[in-house]
Amino acid sequence: MVRKVEDRDVGAITKIYNEYIQSSTISFETEILSEEEMRVRILSISSHFPYIVWVKDERVLGYAYAHLWKERAAYSKTLETTVYIHPRWHRMGIGEKLMRRIIEDCKNEGYHSLIACITRDNEASCRLHEKLGFSQVSLFKEVGVKFGKALDVVDYQLIL
Repeated sequence: MVRKVEDRDVGAITKIYNEYIQSSTISFETEILSEEEMRVRILSISSHFPYIVWVKDERVLGYAYAHLWKERAAYSKTLETTVYIHPRWHRMGIGEKLMRRIIEDCKNEGYHSLIACITRDNEASCRLHEKLGFSQVSLFKEVGVKFGKALDVVDYQLIL
């Protein structure tokens, strides 16, 4: 089931995200986060923008949120979306359900455009966003380096 993020979710969200930091190029962060660092991030985002979790049997299996894409006032109707699923729960439709809810919440709150910034080799995320109606609008070559590998980034956009 989908629900809004709560303080009790911080530990689970931190664990999910730290797995991606340590073992993948999906996140460009290289240092794991403490629960307190994640708590501050969650509070900062969720107090202004949609932030949701997928819960099964009281366990957080994934989360998604939207936040400002850029700081300038003229970008105020455009948000960037993020979705992470616990690695053991991939390919179960959780990411799609979370993203559909984020899209709907953003539309209902009057936002106009959503951007998803994705590591190019994250094919599953690219396919998910295409399925949801996002279109690839950019390709940035070798803008990140992680685990000694130069990484490309693609941006996908959905006009609401």
